[in-house]
Amino acid sequence: MAVTFGNLVQRVRQQLLGYTRDQASLSYLVQPMTTTDTTFMADPGTVTNVSQGIVEIDDEMLLVRSFDRATGVVTLMSNATVSRGIEGTTAATHSAGALINSDPRFPRARIKEAISDTIAALYPDLWVFDQFEFPYVAARFEYPVPVGVDNIYKVVANTVGPSGVWKPITKWRFNTMASQTPGQVKPTPTPTGKTLQLFDQVTPGRSVRVSYTRAPGILLNDNDDFAVTTGYPERYIDMITYGACWRMLPSYEAGRLQQTSIEANERAPLVPAGSATGASQYFLGLYTKRMNEERDRMFRLYENYQTFSS
Repeated sequence: MAVTFGNLVQRVRQQLLGYTRDQASLSYLVQPMTTTDTTFMADPGTVTNVSQGIVEIDDEMLLVRSFDRATGVVTLMSNATVSRGIEGTTAATHSAGALINSDPRFPRARIKEAISDTIAALYPDLWVFDQFEFPYVAARFEYPVPVGVDNIYKVVANTVGPSGVWKPITKWRFNTMASQTPGQVKPTPTPTGKTLQLFDQVTPGRSVRVSYTRAPGILLNDNDDFAVTTGYPERYIDMITYGACWRMLPSYEAGRLQQTSIEANERAPLVPAGSATGASQYFLGLYTKRMNEERDRMFRLYENYQTFSS
């Protein structure tokens, strides 16, 4: 089963809260919401779980002023500009049945940011492979490459004859500062500011295949397939989970500085200062170990032709 962005968020949240979690204060919408609504209808049987202050619905955070126990109507603070999409989230539509989470300990929006930051930080230590081909033209030695190319890994050319062998090209250069000025470069294919210069002899008309590395794709929606969107294999899931937890846990330590509730004061002697920092460092260790394993694996699996010795 493919792992989606939504699945990854759930895995990180479960690691942060543990398998035996504190019972969250939850309710749910009985009617859908638009992006501009300043009231919403919660389940009357659980509306008392909605408290004044911040609530989370899907990925949006909202600011609640009051609720009606009898009808389940929840009223937000002032207008939509003040109360919708707060804390850097975006006002969105919500379907009936969407969960309402009061004062979320780890908001989904922050978890998604931590996951995205972790994926982005893996590159260029762990890269994504891609390929493109073009026909070799006689007397032309410079060809534009896609703008997403960050580094060229290897270049091969299709040989003449029934064997179908792709011969390694060893004399080439990747130019990352190629001209895009009209008149100085050929208009077809469209110049991208990056080119591949070939100095080996290739039969005109034969295809040249370029294997290159690029940054991973960005996850945006809950149903985005992790492997398809990012280009990374699914075995990276645990590593990214550890990295996101490492980024999220320091917020627990900051929360200790604001022990205004009875529960926080009672827990302080039982959970000493530095506990969250220690847990964060533990996840950092797991993340670093897995990243080093995958980096070593990548170099073992994908030997460059430039290092090949016959």
